[in-house]
Amino acid sequence: MKCPICKKPVTLTDPHMPFCSERCKLIDLGAWASEKYVISTPVNESEEEDPADEN
Repeated sequence: MKCPICKKPVTLTDPHMPFCSERCKLIDLGAWASEKYVISTPVNESEEEDPADEN
């Protein structure tokens, strides 16, 4: 697997998984905080409902 920020290899046992370092982890967090990432499709109310609640 590769770090989504810098593309360096990352192993499953890496403490910052899926990032290679704390730096890349913070860069990603900053991108979310500054709204560079967005969720492109709206959530449907039917998807939010828990099927167990229907009974």
